[in-house]
Amino acid sequence: MRINKYLSESGVCSRRKADELIDQGVVEINGELATKGSQVEPEDDVCVNGKSVTGKEKNIYIAFNKPIGVECTTNLTVKDNIISYINYPERIFPVGRLDKNSEGLILLTNDGDLSNEILKARHYHEKEYIVTVDHRVSDEFLEKMRTGVEILETITRPCEVEIVRSNMFKIILTQGLNRQIRRMCEALEYKVVKLRRVRIINIEIGDLEKGEWRYLSADELKRLKTMVKK
Repeated sequence: MRINKYLSESGVCSRRKADELIDQGVVEINGELATKGSQVEPEDDVCVNGKSVTGKEKNIYIAFNKPIGVECTTNLTVKDNIISYINYPERIFPVGRLDKNSEGLILLTNDGDLSNEILKARHYHEKEYIVTVDHRVSDEFLEKMRTGVEILETITRPCEVEIVRSNMFKIILTQGLNRQIRRMCEALEYKVVKLRRVRIINIEIGDLEKGEWRYLSADELKRLKTMVKK
């Protein structure tokens, strides 16, 4: 098994991060510096920053209903970071981001490969949001949101948008530009009052209470992995 895949499946980091660590010269196999092409056998002793990697650990998959104010960062020095908030006993990291002023579903895991596949923009994975804005939603606004809005020097992908009530709509995105929904609304002279993510691919927030988390079920995880591969 290639060293970057080994580190990813061991829950140390993603394959990309593993390659960066190898370039930094902090990965060793049996006491010798690893290269990106290095192979790992079951009996090999792998160390990262001098710490032994004991092998594949149990993968963890969590759905969390993030409250407003929690930062989606693994930097423990950041106030209200998501890792300290959940205080899970093993190393996990968020899959992507949900900005500090937004709430709702975010996934956390130690599976770097699955995280990378979920985040790849070319896969067009769906994320669903319920958005409240500061004034009545017009037909023109809905149509422009559906067909594409110019933000960040690009045009957003066509997406599904459906009105919920006068100043609230549901939107399903297949891309993840920085603060995308807020920027789209601002470009059309609307201000987001509340933004809540309720679904990522096949994982739904359901009745999960704000600030609470749960493990993904076996069926959810199986379907998620199947959809990601497609």
